This record gives sequence, C-alpha cells and structure tokens, in this order.
Amino acid sequence: MKPEKFTPQQALPKAKYYCAYQERSHSEVRDKLYGFGLNKTEVETIITTLIEDNYLNEERFAIQYAGGHFRTKQWGRMKIRQALKQKQVSDYCIKKALKQINDADYRNTLQKLFDAKLKTLKSEKNIFIKKRKLQDHLLLKGFEMDLIATLIASI
Repeated sequence: MKPEKFTPQQALPKAKYYCAYQERSHSEVRDKLYGFGLNKTEVETIITTLIEDNYLNEERFAIQYAGGHFRTKQWGRMKIRQALKQKQVSDYCIKKALKQINDADYRNTLQKLFDAKLKTLKSEKNIFIKKRKLQDHLLLKGFEMDLIATLIASI
C-alpha cells in the first residue's frame, strides 16, 4: 500500500494531533511528515509552526522520556542517554533530562534490581560467575559501572 500524500495544509492538523497525543522528538515528527510525502521546506515550516505553538518541545520530550523510562522500565542513565541520542535529542536536553532523575530513587532502583537478580542466582555456586551475571544484568539496564562495582563488592 502506497503512503498517502498530503498538502502542508492537510498535514499540519495531523501533526498537531500526533504531537498532542504524546510528547514527540523532533526526529519522530520529521519522519512522520516525510511519510506524508512532504518536501524538506514544507517539513521544516511545519516543525517551526509546531514549536511556536508549543506542540513540539525537545526539552519537555527529553524530560518526560527519561522520567518515564526510568520509572516504568527501570532503565539507568546510560541507557536513557543512548536512547535519546538515537532520537537525535540535543546534548543540552539530554543532560537536563537526566538531572531530573532523583539520585535517591535512582540508587534505590539499582538496589532493587540488584537484590532481585541476586535472588535468581541463589543456586549459582561460583562467586565469579554470580558477580559477572549481576554486573552484566545491571549494565544491560544502563546503570553506571562504578555504582554496580560498589554493590558487587558488598557480596
């Protein structure tokens, strides 16, 4: 099925609805508009309009994305930073979003993940394998190596 072509006048309300439904990054909206068959000039004009009308705000998107993925998926700062970079969010907005994550909550979440993984490794007799599995699990979740090393040293 061929994607439908829209004029800029038809695409603008659709883009507004797309942004109002959920916070979006600039790159997500840009991709959506290109999917409507618009050219670069038309896309940039609509993006500018969305920013001026406050439908699109990269900083607000980054803060919501970071907070949401930390709370719901229990991602660490490293994984959140990488995901925001993939969405082409500016370094300034990424730093601002990561600062919004409360340090105490962050450490508590890391501790909970650590404890939960440790329970699943009760039957593992080799301490080195146990530590490696714990480390790999927490790194995969996006937590910093120095925080992980501190927890693993306590075993």
